[in-house]
Amino acid sequence: MTPFFILCLSVTLFLCQSLVGAINNGYYGYNPVASYLPEKPQNIMNPVDSCWRLKSDWTANRKDLADCAVGFGSSALGGKKGSIYVVTNPNDNAANPQPGSLRYGVIQDKPLWITFAKDMVLTLENELMVNSYKTIDGRGAKVEIAYGPCITIQEVTNVIVHGIRIHDCKPGKYGMVRSSTTHVGHRKGSDGDAIAISGSSNIWIDHCYLASCTDGLIDVIHASTGITISNNYFTQHDKVMLLGHNDDFVQDVKMKVTVAFNHFGPGLVERMPRVRRGYAHVANNRYDKWIMYAIGGSADPTIFSEGNYFIASDNSNSKEVFFTVSS
Repeated sequence: MTPFFILCLSVTLFLCQSLVGAINNGYYGYNPVASYLPEKPQNIMNPVDSCWRLKSDWTANRKDLADCAVGFGSSALGGKKGSIYVVTNPNDNAANPQPGSLRYGVIQDKPLWITFAKDMVLTLENELMVNSYKTIDGRGAKVEIAYGPCITIQEVTNVIVHGIRIHDCKPGKYGMVRSSTTHVGHRKGSDGDAIAISGSSNIWIDHCYLASCTDGLIDVIHASTGITISNNYFTQHDKVMLLGHNDDFVQDVKMKVTVAFNHFGPGLVERMPRVRRGYAHVANNRYDKWIMYAIGGSADPTIFSEGNYFIASDNSNSKEVFFTVSS
């Protein structure tokens, strides 16, 4: 069966209302477009940004950000119900993290809203295992995770990553890595993704810069669902975003991912995203001069593409928008 695409190649969401109305009365049972629209459409900000950027006191009310997600990851609480934890230094110890480090915050067993005291570049000793109910909030500082293993979100729930520059990520190494206050275990080495999401739910990745990693920039695999990837800038990478482990992993049929308001910048090759088995709503993204194809699918996924803006390369061999594999 050929992957099922619902296409609306307009620049704005408003032109798809009739199509959405038909879908809303059928299989999906919800209105994906209306949920993304701000109350005042004349506002030039998208609904995520208008939710918090217009508030002059946002720094005093950081946790309000958790109310701003759209799409399938809109239930992600992150650390909204916890206290503020401030990262004061870029130091890292994978097995025995110390207070003040990012790793010490993300492995705690209680909800935490994690912020940064200053600009910093974190080169991690091994992959960063993020525990449930955490927000990594980079607003107000220039925070980079780079030149080492990066972020793993595995078998957890309610995680928000916002405003972090994640680039030049390398594979993890075999060794001991702590994932909670009570568990430290042997890891066989991560692949070198910027953010790897596996077996997890209610995850929101927003306003991050992602580039130049060894493997993917964002992978969503192993029956993860309830994911929103929004307002991110992707550049200088080959296989950008994989949704679904492989064609034979049938459990990914439950996967639901929203990819909205992102900028897929220059120097990208393919997979923006590549979808297997599950359902992806790909809306209001900008694509600049990809090399192979923009959006792909295999193993019978459903991809609802609407309101995306495609600027193809002048190269006649680099103009394929949709790539599908029949099964």
